[in-house]
Amino acid sequence: MPPPPAPPQDPPPPGPGSGPYGSEPPAAPPAKKSAGRDLRAAIGVGVGLGVVVVAALFIVKAVFVGIVVVAVVVGLWELTSRLAERKQIQAPLIPLAAGGIAMVIAGYVDGADGAWIAMALTALAVLVWRMAKPPEDYLRDVTAAVFAAFYVPFLATFVVMMLAADDGPRRVLVFLLLTVISDTGAYAVGWRFGSHKLAPRISPGKTREGLIGAIAFAMVAGALLMQYFIDDGRWWQGLLLGLAAAVSATLGDLGESMIKRDLGIKDMGTLLPGHGGIMDRLDSLLPTAPVVWLLLVAFVGQG
Repeated sequence: MPPPPAPPQDPPPPGPGSGPYGSEPPAAPPAKKSAGRDLRAAIGVGVGLGVVVVAALFIVKAVFVGIVVVAVVVGLWELTSRLAERKQIQAPLIPLAAGGIAMVIAGYVDGADGAWIAMALTALAVLVWRMAKPPEDYLRDVTAAVFAAFYVPFLATFVVMMLAADDGPRRVLVFLLLTVISDTGAYAVGWRFGSHKLAPRISPGKTREGLIGAIAFAMVAGALLMQYFIDDGRWWQGLLLGLAAAVSATLGDLGESMIKRDLGIKDMGTLLPGHGGIMDRLDSLLPTAPVVWLLLVAFVGQG
């Protein structure tokens, strides 16, 4: 009589290296929260650019205007290049660059009236320039080009319009500091405490906590800067200025993120290590410039 079969044995508990196929690596430890970019390179490039910009700002105004012109032309080149690569949109760079230079200079010399005239002439030049190519996609190309002209050089004219005031260097420095401090507050608070997404379909890294940090940092900085740095400025005006700057900087960042998502790219360029391209640094500055210019004029006059 054969012996009864042995009762089934329970499998041994899985240990390190065990798995359905004989050898499975142990579970990886939770990933540490990462900043998502090369912070050393980003800080080094940011500090270097800041030193150059501030030095030009307080030494010779014309040099700073030249820096704005270079930034505008490079930004237009990045934007039109990405449009051509990803969407086959042929926005003509030559009339855009020429018109952008004219806009910046006209804004500095003649204020808003000169900037608007240069903007209109740039749009006309784009319409004519594109006629040299076949009519297919004409409307698409010129629409994108007019958008580029408004988005980059026209918004940049408000920076040089601030500069044209008697205390222009101080106004521009306030504008730059508020934008940078807003971005820093959003990054620091969002990285440490962020858990509620602000606009996950547009920019998954942005959080509501980060927005609160941006507003808080910018409002405190605005109050101090208006009270002690701008003639006839008041601390309560700085609170409003900081709030407006933080909101516009955030919307500008989201706006460029929307463009990059539509184009399917992470950065507009690679010129600035740790930052991306010039447009990746101008995204929050450009829409903030007209906001700060307008509020400073309302609070302390044209200067």
